Amino acid sequence: MEVVNALGRRKAAIARVYVKNGSGKIVINKRELESYFPSSLLQYVVRQPLNKLGVDGQYDININLQGGGYKGQSEAARLGIARALVKINPEDKPALRAEGFITRDPREVERKKPGRPKARKRFQFSKR
Repeated sequence: MEVVNALGRRKAAIARVYVKNGSGKIVINKRELESYFPSSLLQYVVRQPLNKLGVDGQYDININLQGGGYKGQSEAARLGIARALVKINPEDKPALRAEGFITRDPREVERKKPGRPKARKRFQFSKR
């Protein structure tokens, strides 16, 4: 099998995912998964699609992550991995969709409006 690539996005984070047959090694920005995401919860989020299909040790995954924070980056990586697994085996799509791994979360930060401190917050109103 040649390298399968996919793109995952979440908030401001972009993950370019490259999957090939291997021993289950996950490398993010030339660092191991455990050193890039020290939190076990974020490591679990990245591995969720692999665990769901039971293919955790079958593929080597190389991920380029840019932008966003650690939560958005982990969920972008999850989406990219799920999309790559669907490219490898289209029969896996219903199982991943049922868990919500195929759906791109469309929520983005709302822009700041002029004359206000934040997007919706207003300055304190004074009647007198």
